[in-house]
Amino acid sequence: MAKKGKGNRIQVILECTEHKDSGQPGTSRYITTKNRKNTPDRMERKKYNPILKKYTVHKEIK
Repeated sequence: MAKKGKGNRIQVILECTEHKDSGQPGTSRYITTKNRKNTPDRMERKKYNPILKKYTVHKEIK
């Protein structure tokens, strides 16, 4: 049976940290999920930025 109540897995948005400094229009964002018990702090991942055409650090927003 499935558990009732609030789950530990939440949806988060990752935004590129280098894109704002580049001066180019647009932004690179990814949507993913994380377990709030295992990672209570803000998540940080290296993801591909198609506008800059390279892998950059994306940090969790909100």
